[in-house]
Parts: sequence; C-alpha cells; structure tokens
Amino acid sequence: MTNQERLPGSAEGAGPIALTADDDEFFRIALKSLLIRQLGFQEVIETGSFDEALEKLAEGANVSLALFDLQTPGLESPMNLQVVRENFPKTRVVVVSSSQCRQDILAALHCGVHGYVPKSLGAADLASALRLVLQGTIFVPTSLAELTPEDRSEARTRISSTESGASTLTPRQRQVLPLLIEGRSNKEIARVLKLGEGTVKIHMAALIRNLGATNRAAGAVVGARLLSDQRSPRNRH
Repeated sequence: MTNQERLPGSAEGAGPIALTADDDEFFRIALKSLLIRQLGFQEVIETGSFDEALEKLAEGANVSLALFDLQTPGLESPMNLQVVRENFPKTRVVVVSSSQCRQDILAALHCGVHGYVPKSLGAADLASALRLVLQGTIFVPTSLAELTPEDRSEARTRISSTESGASTLTPRQRQVLPLLIEGRSNKEIARVLKLGEGTVKIHMAALIRNLGATNRAAGAVVGARLLSDQRSPRNRH
C-alpha cells in the first residue's frame, strides 16, 4: 500500500488519521513511523492514557484506526473498548498488547475490537496484521488456540480486579461520578470540567458501563452506593 492510496475510513481529499494509546513513548514513536511509512497514514495522534484518547476522538478528527495497549492508564476494564466501538463506529479499533493471555484476547474481541495484535510481532508482521484489519479482516494471534495454566491464573486475577468497583474507573470518570450523582446534565458537567459536551457524553457512557448500569439514573444510584462504601469507617484503614 502506497501513501497515495486512500485507506478505508479516510475522507476524500484528506489523508487518513490514526490514533495510538500507549504510555510507552518509545513504542508510540516506532508505531507512528510504521503507520506513516508502511501504511500510508498522513497523521498519527499520540496519547498516553485512555482518557486522553477518548478526548482526542471526541474532538471530531476523522480517525480511521485507533490502537490501544491494554496496559494504557485508564484501560483497566476491556469494557472501555466497547464504549469506543459504540461511539465511534467508523473507527477500526485494535488492541496492540504485550499480553498474549487467552482471556485478554477473548475479552477484547467480546467488546467488538477489529483485531488483537501482539507487540512481540516484528515490524513487517505488525504492518501486515494492521493492513488486514484495514481491509476488513478481524486479526487474532495464533496463541488464541492455546490455553496454559498461567493463562487461567492470570484470567482469575484480572476478573477479580475488574470487580473492585472504583478501581476500574479512570481519573476523568472519577471526576464525572459525583456530578452524575448530583443530577447534573452533560452541559453542566462540561462547564464544570471545562470539556466539550460531546466529550462528556463519551466519558459518561464509559462511566455508566463501568458501573454495570444501564442508564444515568441507575448509574447515579450505583455510584452513590460506591462512594458511600468508600467513605464508611471499615474502608478507611
């Protein structure tokens, strides 16, 4: 694929844009070079946290490919990826992770990602995997067919950690939560946090999903209970 070819999802007359979410700056630099030189992207937006990635996506850039590392701060729960898929349906979402745990792969695929690419792949194989995703293929590593005792142990650890309430919320979601409980509208929350209303809408969707709720009212109830539990004497030690 040459730089002159228009990638799926890019706008007419504009070069395609990709976004990376990874707190490893050196890997982001390498990934940016690969995306531009081998896959023909004109621009790569680099972010170091899930909150930052969401806010960049919400700014309205026509991002055709978004790459997330599972270890990115704020991405403790794979459910956050489902929020990205639901709110940015034209963006192909791919996990690029050092983990090849079968449970991680299945959880990400369950959330609707378009591919799961191990960081251990060489540059040529990584480019080939992303090219397949851009062409409409769901890419999964061969390790998906394997299941070791270590995988089972790691899966149990991850499952228990995602059930620990507030620990799965991102910093931005923790700011939104008390405002949700107060009954503030997205417009009011946007004013308080100095964010765009569309950005607040995305963070709200992620927050409600992480709380295991189906709507704002239920999210406020669950959130109030969560904050109450955190303030109780038994949780102050």
